[in-house]
This record gives sequence, C-alpha cells and structure tokens, in this order.
Amino acid sequence: MAVTGLNQTAGRPFGVDQMRNLALGEQVEALLCQMTLEEKIGQMNQVAGSRDTTGAPANTDIEEDVRTGRVGSVFNAFGAEFTRELQRDAVEHSRLGIPLLFGYDIIHGFRTIFPIPLGQAASWHLEGIERAARIMAKEGAAAGVHWTFAPMVDIARDPRWGRVMEGAGEDTHLTSLIARAQVRGIQGNEPGATDTLAACVKHYAAYGAVEAGREYNTVDMSEWRLRSIYLPPFLAALEEGCASVMTAFNTLNALPATCHPLLLDQILRREWGFEGMVVTDYTAIMELGQHGVAADASEASRKSVNAGVDMDMQSGYFIETLKTLVQNGQVEETRIDEAVRRILWLKAALGLFEDPYRYTSDEREAQCLLTGENRRAAREQAAQSMVLLKNEGNVLPLSDQHQKIALIGPLGNTPRLLGSWRGNGDHDDTVTLREGLANRLGEDAVILCAQGVSNQIGEDDTSGIEEALDLVRQADAVVLALGEDEDYADEAASRADIGLPGAQLELARRVLEAAGDTPVATVLFNGRPLTLTELDDLAPALLEAWWPGTEAGNAVADVLFGDVPPSGKLPMSFPVSVGQVPIYYNAFNTGRPKGVDPKYASQYLDIPNAPLYPFGFGLSYTTFEYGAIETACSEIGPDDTLEVSLTVTNTGERDGIEVVQLYLQDVHASVVRPLRELKDFRRIQLAPGAGERVVFHITPDMRSFLNAELERVQEPGLFRAQIGSCSESGEEIEFTVT
Repeated sequence: MAVTGLNQTAGRPFGVDQMRNLALGEQVEALLCQMTLEEKIGQMNQVAGSRDTTGAPANTDIEEDVRTGRVGSVFNAFGAEFTRELQRDAVEHSRLGIPLLFGYDIIHGFRTIFPIPLGQAASWHLEGIERAARIMAKEGAAAGVHWTFAPMVDIARDPRWGRVMEGAGEDTHLTSLIARAQVRGIQGNEPGATDTLAACVKHYAAYGAVEAGREYNTVDMSEWRLRSIYLPPFLAALEEGCASVMTAFNTLNALPATCHPLLLDQILRREWGFEGMVVTDYTAIMELGQHGVAADASEASRKSVNAGVDMDMQSGYFIETLKTLVQNGQVEETRIDEAVRRILWLKAALGLFEDPYRYTSDEREAQCLLTGENRRAAREQAAQSMVLLKNEGNVLPLSDQHQKIALIGPLGNTPRLLGSWRGNGDHDDTVTLREGLANRLGEDAVILCAQGVSNQIGEDDTSGIEEALDLVRQADAVVLALGEDEDYADEAASRADIGLPGAQLELARRVLEAAGDTPVATVLFNGRPLTLTELDDLAPALLEAWWPGTEAGNAVADVLFGDVPPSGKLPMSFPVSVGQVPIYYNAFNTGRPKGVDPKYASQYLDIPNAPLYPFGFGLSYTTFEYGAIETACSEIGPDDTLEVSLTVTNTGERDGIEVVQLYLQDVHASVVRPLRELKDFRRIQLAPGAGERVVFHITPDMRSFLNAELERVQEPGLFRAQIGSCSESGEEIEFTVT
C-alpha cells in the first residue's frame, strides 16, 4: 500500500514558471549531451575552497581540478574577487566552460549577524525572520556566494545537543512556518536576481533526535513519529520552493541518512515529487565506512548515489569510484545523468550560464555589507527575540535615573555574542553589552565593569568575585551578564550538564546577596535552554537574550530600559533538571498520568514532570487579560471550519506585545494524540487599556493526523481548544466533530 502521510508534491524548486522551466530544461539537456562521463561525475563533486592568510586558495589542487572539470561546486569560498578567480578557471579554462556553484553556511547572517536561529524563533515574528534571511542572502550574494546551507529545520527536544541553536526548537508547526519564511527570505521572488541565494533545507532527516543529545549519534524511531513530527518542516520548505536538500549525518533505524532509500527515493522523490538537488553533509559518504555499512569508497559511493544523492560534499569518493561503478554496471549512467541534470538546472536557474560572473561585483560587495539599515534590522530582531523569564518585584525595566550601573559577569564586556555559525561576521563589529549600556545612558552615566569570574567560560576561578562585589555596593543598579561561550553550542558541542558553566552560579549568588535592595537584572547569553533552577530561586529578574548578534549590546539595552518591550516566547522548554530531557510540551498522555494515583503514576520522585519554563512562555512589562472564548457552535461536521475568538486586553500601564497561542487536543482517536498541539498564533501590539478581538479558524487540516496505517485522516469525536499566553495557560473549550 502506498504511504500517503505526506503526499503533497513539492515539485520543481525555486518556483520557476513553466515557460522558463522549459527553456532551462532545454539548455541543460543540450549541455548534458556534450559531456563525457568524467565531466558528469565532476559536476557531482564539491570541494572546499577556503583561502589562506594571503588570500590564495588553501586547497592548492583546486585550480587544476576546476580546469580539468573535476569540480562542480566549491564551498567555503566567498568574496567577489576570490570567487571570480575560481570561476574564471572553470569558465575560461575547462573544456565546456561550466560555471562553478559557490556554497557557504550563511545561517543567521553573512556579515551583519542576526540572533541565532533559536533566538529568532523566540520572536514568533515570521515577517522579521523573513527579513533577516533576505538581508543575509543579499549580503552573501554580494560576496560571490550562490547557495546557502540553510534553513536548518531539525526538530530538537534535547537541549544537550549543541545544534539546537541552529534550528527553531521543539515544535513542528512553528518550525514549518519559520522554514517557509526563511526560504522566502533567502530565495526571494526572482531566482535569477543577483541579491538572492539558493536555499538548502537540512539535515534530512531526524538529526535533532540523536540519542542522548550527542552529536552524530544514532536515531531510532517509528515511521509514524518520523512522518508526524520530523518530516513536515522539510516538506514545508520544499513547498515554498527550496532549491536543494542536505542529508543528515545520523543513522535512522539502522541505516545512515546519506544512503537511505526511504528518505531519498520513496518520500522525497516519489511521494513529494521533489525535482531539485540532494547534497551530502561534509564527508558524509566517507563516513558510511565508519557507520559500518560500506567496506570501501566504492561501496559507499554506490550506496549513496543509488539511494538518491546527487552531490558529494568533500569526500572525493565520487571522483575516485563512480566511473568504474558505471563501467561495471553497479551504477546506471542514467542515474548519473539524473544527478547532473539537477545540478546543471540549479546553475541555469541562478543565471550562471547567462553570466557566470553576475554574483562577483566588487561594487555591490562594497555597498551591501554591514550597512546602517542592516544593523538597524539586526538590532530590532535581536530585541524581539529576547524572552523575559522572570521579573519579580518589577525590577525591569530599569530607569533612566540609574546612572551608576555595575556590569558584572564574564559576558558583560566581550564581543563574543554572535553565536556559532556566524558566517563572515567579525567580533570587532559587535556592540558589547558595556557599549550598549553606555550608548543608551549617555556620557554622564558611570558603568562599573568586572568579570567576577574568568572570561574563559567553564573555569572555576573565583578570585575576581570580591572586586565585583565592591562595584555592586557602589552601584544604583546591577546587570549580571552570564551564559555560555559561543563554542558551547555548535556542531560537535553537546553538553551533558546544561547548567551555567564554571563558577557563574557562585558569582550570581554572591552578587545577589551583596546587592541588598539594589535592583539586579540577570541577562543570559546562550545557545540552548539551560537548567536555571538554582539561579531562578535566587534572581528576581531573568532576561534570556540568546546570542543576539552584531547589535547585541544595543538590543539588550533597548529591552532592559523598556525602549522595546520584551515580547519573545520560548520555542523550547527549559527543564528543571537535565534528567527530564528530552522534554517537550506536546507529549502523549500515559495510562497512568500524574495526578490520578499518588504513587503509581508516570512521574519522578525527586522533581516535577513540568519544565521550569514551558514552550511558548514569555513575560512582558505589562499584563494581559484573556477574555472568555467565544464560538458560534459546539458541534461541527468533518468539512466545517470552526471560528473561535476572544478579546485580549492590555491591563497594565505600558505598551506591550503579546503572542496569543491556539492549541488543540483530539481527546479520543484511533491512535494516541498529544495532550496539546500548537495550531496557530497571533502577534498583537496593544497600548495600555486597549483590547483586541483575536480570531482563529480551526480547519479540518488542523484536526487531521496520521493514523496507524500512516494515512492522514480526520476522525469524529471530542476536541479541546486552548487559547493562552503559553502551552500551559489559557481557557479551554470543547467541541465535537460529528
């Protein structure tokens, strides 16, 4: 039986219209007919093209390989002059003159760095996320890049995994919406424009579910969970026209994703109808030997290319082995043609056959990077991404009367606030928190600054605490800057203990004791949810700032002083203890849920089941009142859409932004359904005393799910709709589908 869980067609990437698609196809076929087998295989080979300190290629063989047609794509190469030189080797010195495709990891900014993707997701501001992607694409394209390896759409429920910083968190619906926004921002409306890039959705698939949160580790899950939770964001990106797909490093159900026929052939090609290119992650084909499914380079190449891989990133195995595999009949040349056709089509869609140098403009590169407009956009989004976790006693916002600030902590006066995967971002361009406070308060203010503990995050040196306490006693307000170093959340940066590293908790304890009645605001810079239980018990005010990017200090100051109201909501749950992970809001109930029986229940003996801060949580400097949910009826048919609404009122004294969230529960179904699932949200801005009626429409699609046979169905029965400020708050109503 054909699997129909996710059977919408993703189709031709880039959203190219039919007439242009035909023209590009003819162009590609004409070129393909002229190519030797060796030249075809060369197009399937991607190599690193980084530069040394003199600006020359660090890979000394690359120029000769390009001239002989052994390279189709170069990654980690950027800069108009550098890419133009490499492109000239391909176009003017190879037999067919096929242009190179330049790829680069532009994840949350090229030169102007925006908040890490997890931080951007915390804004729940899709237009802002799309704008950030648009700017990073414009900057990257101005520097000679054609193709970015983004967006990363891995659902992640375990904050020990360092790459949670690169994605949108734990929820499938929110991640899918953000994936669409990022693809739109990266690729724009005109794929042939010189200020857009080709996108590459990654890591296909289920990489965010690695066991124990350990990088590159095993994934084993049911096909139901794969299709219900982990695949929809990929389909969303492809439906938006995403040009390419990157395979994941992990195994999935005992088979590496890079040679996985179910993923690469059955689902991606046959069910979704995707016609674009598939590239591996770095040396992933080579790693099939380490996984233990390939005895040598030849077997690794055969398995990956026959499964559906079109381009090999960096291992060089295709160049070494594919010709012999074709000659021996182990790989059909038609399969090679299929892969090369997709690669050439992407190059044609980017306009590289018309003008191979169209992305290599020195003038555009000089004008587009780190502009004032780009900085303003980065500052705005960084402020929108921050989440106010706690504000006991209304410590925040700070007042303009606070003119002597003690800035304490290892992250208070450092530019290392860009986060990992920072493109070509430069720490020298970063606004530190100290600089941001000084910019906000003006020349008359005094900022007393001390690290307190080592700025080598993770060290236990406490020798600087007494100096910090002396400054705290002199100040009329304290800002405590704590968190992780940029290298603590990254690829190959898993952490078993996700508390504050080193002696930072001791510093916080001592500072808060010394401060007395002086207001203390704790700002957290980090790339993942942390276990903050002890800090939460001590600190009256906690602001989660993530790694905010180039405009970090200015954006934090904007929020601390109330110039921008905090409006972020958590895209990942913050656990009470690492012992709870993986932890996520949309879990299944059990046969013995907590609260039914005091002992024989699904619970811990020593900690609660609930997280410290749940998915969707975030405070404001004002308060919001949610009115009663209104609906015209409580019984609908299977094809009906139910309108539900309520009024949200700003009952405080300051302007505020609220993210109103709709959750749905299918109470009784043929398979177990989550306790709640995010289905929609609205981001509204309200002046003091103002109210707004917020309307949601619960559609048949929202009520559908995969049954035990992996068929998407909607079943009659009882549903609950919850509208509130986070996943654990809000009024519920019930309705029935007959």
